[in-house]
Amino acid sequence: MFDELAKINARPLPFQYYTADELWTDEHTSKKMLEYHLNDAIDLSSRKRTFVDRSVQWIVSHFGVGSGSNVADFGCGPGLYTTRFAESGSSVTGIDFSERSIQHAKETAHQKELNINYVQQNYLEYETEERYDLITLIFCDFCALSPSQRRMLLSKFFTFLSPGGSVLLDVHSLNIFDSRQEVATYEYNQLDHFWSSDDYYGFLNTFKYQEEKVTLDKYTIIEKARTRVVYNWLQYFSRESLREEFEECGFRIEELYSDVAGSAFCPESPDIAVVARKK
Repeated sequence: MFDELAKINARPLPFQYYTADELWTDEHTSKKMLEYHLNDAIDLSSRKRTFVDRSVQWIVSHFGVGSGSNVADFGCGPGLYTTRFAESGSSVTGIDFSERSIQHAKETAHQKELNINYVQQNYLEYETEERYDLITLIFCDFCALSPSQRRMLLSKFFTFLSPGGSVLLDVHSLNIFDSRQEVATYEYNQLDHFWSSDDYYGFLNTFKYQEEKVTLDKYTIIEKARTRVVYNWLQYFSRESLREEFEECGFRIEELYSDVAGSAFCPESPDIAVVARKK
């Protein structure tokens, strides 16, 4: 028992393990994630509909999204943004890991008679000959990637952009990192059966990596038939660290906001939204 508890509470190296598929490909958790995406009462998998509506309105206006423009939404989920982009008249591609979310997005497009190209794939592996006027990565997905994954993705964005095209993404700021605390908790059927429809014991260990500005929520889920460990990493950014990463990949950050609805940048904001173009 001592050895098992030591394993549960062990601190890995930053981004040592990557288990995104546990959320997006597991039959039970992917269903739960879709429910969270579509729940207007919470900001968990997606932001609330009122914010998404305001965000899309700003994006369409700010980037001139409409007839003749080509937009790609990486990590599109159930199509909350792609559907609205397509309704503006633009050509739209949505890429997402979750088969369940992509299926929901396709059904919505069919109901609304929208022609949206949906790709069910890990967006880190996505390749295309298409060139986009706008690439979006929304709800701080960028923070869940390791440094090497972020470089890979920005390199893809650089290739996929049309001349004069833009990248819009958001990240968590250091304000959020500073507010996080290391904790260790234990709960029966943790998160109200989020991890399984069967009974289980859930352990959560939250670790902070001060030098790297990274946190880890490490979930150990112990069921009768199996034990799983899920690693939820988050990188936090300053304006300077963001500029460094983008410039290393050939981009120039042109604008900073407090969110992807165009709110003026505030140093105390929990998030930072970035508009970047090729140098």
